Amino acid sequence: MSAAMRSGRPWLAYALVTVLLWGVWGALAGLSSQHGFPDTLVYCVWALTMIPPALFVLWRAGWSLDRTPGAIGYGMAIGLLGAGGQMVLFKALTTGPAYFIFPVISLSPVVTIALSFLLLRERTGRLGALGIALALVALPMLDLSFGGGAQGLGWFPLALLIMLAWGVQAYFMKLANNTVSAESIFFYMMLGALLLIPVAWGMTDWTQPLNLGLDGPWMAAAIQILNAVGALMLVYAFRYGKAIVVAPLTNAGAPLVTAALSLLIAGVVPGPLKMVGLALALVASLLLVLQPEHDAPAPRAP
Repeated sequence: MSAAMRSGRPWLAYALVTVLLWGVWGALAGLSSQHGFPDTLVYCVWALTMIPPALFVLWRAGWSLDRTPGAIGYGMAIGLLGAGGQMVLFKALTTGPAYFIFPVISLSPVVTIALSFLLLRERTGRLGALGIALALVALPMLDLSFGGGAQGLGWFPLALLIMLAWGVQAYFMKLANNTVSAESIFFYMMLGALLLIPVAWGMTDWTQPLNLGLDGPWMAAAIQILNAVGALMLVYAFRYGKAIVVAPLTNAGAPLVTAALSLLIAGVVPGPLKMVGLALALVASLLLVLQPEHDAPAPRAP
C-alpha cells in the first residue's frame, strides 16, 4: 500500500485494501446464517459495524463534519442506495434463485462506468479499456452457477433494481468526492444504513430458532467489520481514482481473494465456468493496475 502511495497512485492502495477486505469477507460471510443467525439480522449487525470506522476517520479529521445540504444529500443517497439494495436483495432471494440473481447484480459496474463516461467524462487508456471489458465479462461468470428450475421471473426486475441502485451508488460516491470530504460521505453512509435497521428487523422470521451465542451476532460482527472498513477504503479509492477503473477493479478483484481462501480453507474448487471467470478477472485486474496515469495528479492522500 505504501508503494502505491509513493508512486502517486493512492487510489490503487485503497482499492487493493478494499479487494483484500471484501475478499476475506466473501469467504466468511455465509458462516453466520449457517450457524443460525439470519441474514436480516446480519444486516443489522453490519450497519452497527459501520459506526466505529465512521467515528474513527471523523476523529482523525478533527471532527470536521460537512453539514451542507449537498453533503448530507450525497451521503444519505449513497448510504440508502447501498442499504436499500440489500433490502431488495432479501426479497429477491425469496422469489428467485441466487444463481440467476447474483450474475445480474454483479453487472452494477456497467452502470457506474456508463454514468462516469457520459457525465464525468472519465477516460482511460487501451490497457484500462481492455481491463474494464474483461472485468465486465468475468463478473457474471464469477457468480453464475446452475441449479433447479427458477420460481418464475418476479426476481428479475428486483435484480435489475439492485444492479441499478449499486451502480448509481458507486457513481454518486465518485461525484460526491469532488466536493465533500470522504469522512463526511462515510458518516452519512453509516446513518443511511442505520435508518434501515427497522426494515431488516421487521423482515426477520422470528419463528425460526435464533443463535445468540458467540458464533451468532458476535461472529457476525467480526465478519461484517471487514465489509464496513472495506466500504470506507472504497470511498477513499473513489476520491483519488477514476470510477471507471475503481468499480471494475474492486468488483472483479474481491472474488479472486474469496476463491483463493475458499480453496485454501475449505478445499472448495470452483467449477470450469467460474475458473474461466477467475482467470479473466485476474487478467482484468492486472491490466487495470498496470494502466499508466495520464491525468493531473489527484489530491494528496490524508
